[in-house]
Order: sequence, then structure tokens, then C-alpha cells
Amino acid sequence: MGIAIYVLAFAVLLVGLYAIIAKKNLIKIILGAAILDYALNMLLVLVGYRRGGGAPILSLHTTPADLARTAVDPLPQALVLTSIVIGLGITALLVAMALRLHEKYGTFDVEAMRKLRG
Repeated sequence: MGIAIYVLAFAVLLVGLYAIIAKKNLIKIILGAAILDYALNMLLVLVGYRRGGGAPILSLHTTPADLARTAVDPLPQALVLTSIVIGLGITALLVAMALRLHEKYGTFDVEAMRKLRG
């Protein structure tokens, strides 16, 4: 697997960041935020991954030293589960705000909204 998967996750993160910064359409900005959220989740999962690792459960045949060597860290997985829920809430909030702005200004273009603000 190597470093290529980290580079890919970072590239996806940059795509999301680019969409947030450079795009003028609110829908594209919201999609960029979602892509950024998914890329961060992917990076968190990659940080906790261990090749050949297993569940961090003690049994009669494993010692704590064996467990420390072969177990996968469960904390990043728990953080990703929490991050998915938070990301869904943020995306729903952004969509609701975009719909309200569209009702008020009649467009999703941020530049046009700035001009219409008066």
C-alpha cells in the first residue's frame, strides 16, 4: 500500500479545499466541503491502519505485548464515526442556508449575491 494512498488522500483533500476557495457557486462549495470532510475521514482511517493488525481484544492466548504489536488503534475509527455524523449535520446546515439564500437572491452565485446585497 505504501505512501501512495496517503498522497491520494491528500490530493482529495486539496480538491475539496480548492472547491471551497475557488468556486463561486454555493452548490460547488458545499460539495467541496463534503469532499474535504470525506478526505479527512480517509486520512484518519489511514493513520489508524496497521497491516496484519487485528481487533484490540485480549484473549487467553495473547499477552499485552503481543496486543501492542498487532492490534489496530480503535481511536481513529471512533473519531471517524463521530466525524461522519458531524459532517452530515454541517452539510445539512449548508444546504438549508443555500436554499434560503437562493429564495432571497434567486441565484447560487456568490458574486451575484454580493452585487444584489446593495
